[in-house]
Amino acid sequence: MTMAPESGSLNEMNEISVVIRLFDFMESPEGWGRDQGRVVYQKLISFVENHPGVMVFKVSLSGVRRVDISFASETVVEVARRYRGSKGFCFIDLTDADMLENWEAAAERKQQPVMVWDDGVGRVVGMQPSQGNQAAFDFALKHSRSRAADFAVATPGMSIANASNKFKQLWQQGFLLRREETAGSGGVEFAYYRIG
Repeated sequence: MTMAPESGSLNEMNEISVVIRLFDFMESPEGWGRDQGRVVYQKLISFVENHPGVMVFKVSLSGVRRVDISFASETVVEVARRYRGSKGFCFIDLTDADMLENWEAAAERKQQPVMVWDDGVGRVVGMQPSQGNQAAFDFALKHSRSRAADFAVATPGMSIANASNKFKQLWQQGFLLRREETAGSGGVEFAYYRIG
């Protein structure tokens, strides 16, 4: 599933994002096995915990030559699963088809969606949105910030309650991030953000 994001200014979610090079957490440009993966996992957790204000971590694979599925499963994919719903993790600089296949297999094994961005175009690897939530996910990927009301207005026959339920499911499953905001009416509403 591929979608190009809407152009425009950075939203508040992307303003508190950081790029991290996975290579900087590794002992060599090749990541092999669960044991090596667990060491890198601990380093990644430490980095994330030391950056509490960061919501999106863009993981650059620049400098990484190869990884196997076990290493992939124990590192970024497991970190993304641990922080599902509260922080987002996506890949950038992932252009090697063989390495992408290993990351995708690891994400599928953990049932964790992870976004891969290449030149402004995003696709999800691992768990995919359900058919019933696909349109809501596509809508969210086109916008830096989405509300249920926006999706309902843009989708004929869609109620705000139904749209809200779809976005909530996508957030719970790790496809989107969510923030509580003050609505124009003075009440509370949720805004949903793509990861990346």
